[in-house]
Amino acid sequence: MNLLEHTLAALAVQALLRLLTGSWWPGAAVASAYFLGREVAQAEYRWIEAYGHGLRANMPWWGPFDLRVWPKLDQWVDWIGPLVSTSAVAFALRKR
Repeated sequence: MNLLEHTLAALAVQALLRLLTGSWWPGAAVASAYFLGREVAQAEYRWIEAYGHGLRANMPWWGPFDLRVWPKLDQWVDWIGPLVSTSAVAFALRKR
């Protein structure tokens, strides 16, 4: 996926949930949580492979937050993009 695909998917989910709920915030929360959770899970696997000798039991609670397993830009953009874009839309289009 390119750097914008996760952001575009998050905005699509947000728009769909806006139609269903009448608010922009549930879509922002769901889309942001999904992409953040996905990236954290991938970081767990990277940590287990690199430092945990292949065993999940060897991973400390902070393993997925170890900056050594977040070396690439796309790993950051894949969760920051949806978080920032959906929050911005929800804030800008909130009911007054």
